Amino acid sequence: MSIFRDQAIRIVHPNATTIDDSKVARDEDWNLIELNWTKINQEESKLLADYDSKKYQRDREIAYPSITDVVVALAEKQEGDDTMWKQITTLRQKVKSENPKPT
Repeated sequence: MSIFRDQAIRIVHPNATTIDDSKVARDEDWNLIELNWTKINQEESKLLADYDSKKYQRDREIAYPSITDVVVALAEKQEGDDTMWKQITTLRQKVKSENPKPT
């Protein structure tokens, strides 16, 4: 079972309003839903593959300069001092090369 089990159940069974222990689902009238585990497992695999394919994005987000730093760098560049902007640009390129987008 993965962190995507509940999400997969809801995709396969959109009428599920309550999920208990990622094993039992009920609709809005509290009726049990017969879960299609084959489809749920397939959907869960898709969700996990999508999550794994975006690891580089999560890694980049952590390593990129903060929005505040970028805004300050842009303001300073507008005022004639592009030193910080050049540092930000260099850092972004380094982060991208260290965390390449999969092809």
